[in-house]
Amino acid sequence: MSPILQTEVSMALLIVRLGLAVVFFAHSAQQLLGWFGGNGLKATVMGWNERYGLPVWLCVIGVFTEFFGSFAMLSGFFTRFFALGLTIFMAVAIWKAHWKNGFFLARKAGEGNGIEFCLMIFLMAAAILIGGAGPISLDWALSQ
Repeated sequence: MSPILQTEVSMALLIVRLGLAVVFFAHSAQQLLGWFGGNGLKATVMGWNERYGLPVWLCVIGVFTEFFGSFAMLSGFFTRFFALGLTIFMAVAIWKAHWKNGFFLARKAGEGNGIEFCLMIFLMAAAILIGGAGPISLDWALSQ
């Protein structure tokens, strides 16, 4: 691979990783810690359990995967492992929570969101799963 192309790929992976880190930190801090107007861990897990019939242990794993996955994406450490977790979690969210609402995000209050946002996150995490963290990461530094 040419040095110019390699630089472009590494910057693209960095941008996607940082985007995922920001989104998942904010989103999972709502779910786990109750920050940013969120409900916290107990309410989130029990809500998913009641609404979607997911086992409690799986809901807890999902919240922690999102939270620690945000730090993995930020630092590029265990990136593919958490990218796999995020792709699985987004696939479940699409299937269990959003598919019935169609493609688009809700246009009016009270409408459920479609798959649009979760699909984008799924694809971003899949890109990191396939491409890895890139050279601007702890994974790369530790492998050298």
